[in-house]
Amino acid sequence: MILDEDLLLACGATYKKLKVGEIVFTEGSICSFYHQLVSGRVKWANFNDEGKEFIQTIVEPGESFGELPLFDDKPYAADAMAVEDSIVLRLHKPVFLNLLKDSPELHFSFSRLLAEKVRYEFLLLKTISTEEPEKCIGILLDYLKNNNKHFCKECNQLKLTRQQIANMTGLRVETVIRALRNMHDKGKVVISKGKVFY
Repeated sequence: MILDEDLLLACGATYKKLKVGEIVFTEGSICSFYHQLVSGRVKWANFNDEGKEFIQTIVEPGESFGELPLFDDKPYAADAMAVEDSIVLRLHKPVFLNLLKDSPELHFSFSRLLAEKVRYEFLLLKTISTEEPEKCIGILLDYLKNNNKHFCKECNQLKLTRQQIANMTGLRVETVIRALRNMHDKGKVVISKGKVFY
């Protein structure tokens, strides 16, 4: 869901430019803003004690991220970092909450968005719990394609790296490479010049 940029700006939102690798917020920090991506891409990820990254999601333009602390006043549950040069629209938390209070339709739409994000997290848990890498990757690719995320609409090319798929599924990158090759051999994906089409 994208909130109208003009509405956000009229409420006092500001743009923040981010360079590749720049942190938007860190796990455990306090939430002060509603964040909506205008351009670029941002990943929302956790790291375990050994430093292994687990990507919760990769945010695309028009999507919001880091919403839960807006409602439960707890700290962020993951880090958010620019994957490429990006622009984020930020609105102060109290102003955002008043905007939702003043507009029941907007509040309902936002609640629906949060439900969709919770459903996605359940899907990720399901993919991680499967012991078959090809099935795990297939579940993730089906979800992303059905929800028009991370795929080129014209050619069906996947816009995620093998490392990003590994970090989203909990698999090792070598396992992802091998599984995608097997999926290609079975006709489930097409790999051409290193690019994956589904």
